[in-house]
Amino acid sequence: MRTFDLAPLYRSSVGFDQLANMMDRVLSNEVGQSSYPPYNIEKTADDAYRISIAVAGFASEDLGIEVKENALVVTARKADDADTKAYLHRGIATRAFERRFHLADHVRVTGASHVDGMLHIELEREIPEALKPRRIEISRGDKAHIEKDVVDAKAVN
Repeated sequence: MRTFDLAPLYRSSVGFDQLANMMDRVLSNEVGQSSYPPYNIEKTADDAYRISIAVAGFASEDLGIEVKENALVVTARKADDADTKAYLHRGIATRAFERRFHLADHVRVTGASHVDGMLHIELEREIPEALKPRRIEISRGDKAHIEKDVVDAKAVN
C-alpha cells in the first residue's frame, strides 16, 4: 500500500487541519477492517440520518453509545455467561465490538432505540443561525444619499 506524507498540507494551509486529520485517518485505516457488525446509514430527511446496526443476541444493557470529539462510538460487551449449552452450530456471533463513526460538524445524536435485534441511532444536523445563508437587501442608492455619506466621511477625517 502506498503511504502519503501530508506534512506539506499542514505547513501551507491554515484552518484546514480537520480535513488533513480526516485524510490521515482514512489513509491509516487498514484495508482488512472488520465488517462486524453489519450496519446501514440512511438519510431520513434533509438534515436527519439513521444508523442501524445489527446487534442480534445483545440486550440493551450490553450496548453502549458515546459521543466524544465528533466521534460516535458504539460498543457491545456480552455478559460473561458460563457456556453450559452444547452448540451443534453457533452462527450468531455475540463477540464484543467497538464501531466508530466520525460525525460532521453540527451533527448531534438525538436518540437511540433497540428493536428486534437492531440498534437504531437517530442523528440530526443543526446548522447554527450564524452559518445559515441570509439574504442581503440591496438598497437603491440615490445621489443625495451617497453625497451625504461622502460629506460625513470628510468631516470625520
